[in-house]
Amino acid sequence: MHGFSLAFPVRGGQARDVITCSDVQAAATRIRGRVRMTPLIEVDPAMFPPAAKVWFKLEQLQYTGSFKARGATNRILSAAEDDRLPEAGVVAASGGNAGMAIAFAATRVGVPAQVYVPENAPAVKVGKLRELGAEVVRIGTKYADAQEAATKRAAETGALFCHPYDQPEICAGQGTLGQELLEQTAGEVDSVLLAVGGGGLMAGVAAATDGSARVIGVEPRTIPTLHDALVTGGPIDVEVSGVSADSLGASRLGEIAFEVAARTGVRSVLVDEQDIVAARRWLWDHFRQAVEHGTAVAVAALRTGAYQPTDGERVAVVLCGANTDVADLSSTGAASGT
Repeated sequence: MHGFSLAFPVRGGQARDVITCSDVQAAATRIRGRVRMTPLIEVDPAMFPPAAKVWFKLEQLQYTGSFKARGATNRILSAAEDDRLPEAGVVAASGGNAGMAIAFAATRVGVPAQVYVPENAPAVKVGKLRELGAEVVRIGTKYADAQEAATKRAAETGALFCHPYDQPEICAGQGTLGQELLEQTAGEVDSVLLAVGGGGLMAGVAAATDGSARVIGVEPRTIPTLHDALVTGGPIDVEVSGVSADSLGASRLGEIAFEVAARTGVRSVLVDEQDIVAARRWLWDHFRQAVEHGTAVAVAALRTGAYQPTDGERVAVVLCGANTDVADLSSTGAASGT
């Protein structure tokens, strides 16, 4: 998203929109059978002393290659239940994981999807959106132009607008990953490490695991949306740069994400560029998992000690997305550490 601020107003910005575990449970019931239960694998805890157990949640195997299929499906199905899903379908502004998820969910439900992207959006992303059934509208030179056009289109046609991360149904849908994780670990997980951009995944998982496990939001040092929001007492715009900007490039934490983080005690950890790149390669070398740089930030926190488990801690790390160019993972020496 490269600096595009996705700070649409939440409905009145009131506490009634801050999601809880019950919202996540309702979302889980609603989307059951429409998204994948993704695998959880146990990792040798000796790699991350002094942790007692470490798991990787392989959410990059979700439909469309990221966790966002959960929130998109919940948003659209929830609207359908409430008779708020118009014939005009859904509208979104995103050329990345969120756009693909919206296209996927809308097609599954049988309504049209329009996804607005700037004219310079990569052809591979545009092609994928069309493959998933979306009508792609190119407009302007930056994502702010696409945002403006999408919101205008939704207002004119009555189409359902789908925000990438700052709507209650979106966040609750992402939170089903957290509920699933608790079930797969029989509730024995102490901490969940996950990447933060706009914060929809963090908000949902923190709501789902509230009282059961702590959530650690890991961010590139170059895109500290959660960190700066916690320091200043609310979401603020940050500069966006670095290798993770294509997937964690929201320039402002969502309002819902901030409220949930403040309520549940989410902690922010920052990692450096070179450690993100190394963690991504390490996942390929040792586990043959191809992920986005944005996904690798959570692993980087453990590998570098930016997040240090306590003695006996049981840690789950979410691998949240796989929409990446794998060419650099298959270069000479990629298997040298195996």
